[in-house]
Amino acid sequence: MGIEHSHHLENPNATTPPPKLELISSVPMPPVPDNAEAMTILVTLPPGSAGNPPHRHTGPAFGYMIKGEMIFELEGEPQRVVKAGESFWEPGGDVIHYQDANNLPGAETAFVVTMFGVAGQPMLIPVSAEELEERRDRRAPRP
Repeated sequence: MGIEHSHHLENPNATTPPPKLELISSVPMPPVPDNAEAMTILVTLPPGSAGNPPHRHTGPAFGYMIKGEMIFELEGEPQRVVKAGESFWEPGGDVIHYQDANNLPGAETAFVVTMFGVAGQPMLIPVSAEELEERRDRRAPRP
């Protein structure tokens, strides 16, 4: 990520300041599947929500936290808290998404996510208890 991603068009007829563009995140060469469909989704987690059970996506997902805090955990990575104003992404495909829980017991958490999934397939594919057990060694140690 760098300033080279900032863009501004000069507008000689403008009577107000130009828009402010700020790069939040950048992912070089994300693995977008063939026959991809882009979906932008607003997700609102009620206070204390455990979120979705472990699942995967057919393609990458890019998100931005609008408000609150989310416990975010992908296979092979330690869980982390994503806060309002921060972004996150996941590659999709074979990677298990373990957690997307609301970290706040008394407030809603909301984020926008754009997913590039395979057209005609579900955006969330549940992972069975058997597969979770088979892949247990791929999950990062938890606090």
